[in-house]
Amino acid sequence: MTFDEFETAAYEITDTFPEEFYRELNGGIIVKEQARLHPADQCGDLFVMGEYHRDYYLGRFIVLYYGSFMRCCGSWQEEAVLEKMRRVLLHEFRHHLESLAGERDLEIEDAIRISQYTERVEKRKN
Repeated sequence: MTFDEFETAAYEITDTFPEEFYRELNGGIIVKEQARLHPADQCGDLFVMGEYHRDYYLGRFIVLYYGSFMRCCGSWQEEAVLEKMRRVLLHEFRHHLESLAGERDLEIEDAIRISQYTERVEKRKN
């Protein structure tokens, strides 16, 4: 899947989401070509697929990382990549909606997953 195909697919997927999801998402959806490793990465295998941002100057927006998708699922069938994109986009929209509601449940769930990743890596090292 080329970058242009990926970007088009991302917008086609988000076009199927309810209009309410976009409330105050003034920066929209941004697709970047790069791969992004998570700051907690210890083995070169913990890629960030998408991120939700709240920035004082730039507003609220979602970023998808084409390079991360290609590193993690580039060999998958196209339908599987599209489903992964859909799940990642829904995850990031959940961050957005929880942010609007003053909730942090998904942030806590993500932190727990990162902690579990770190523990698994530490066990493998020992």
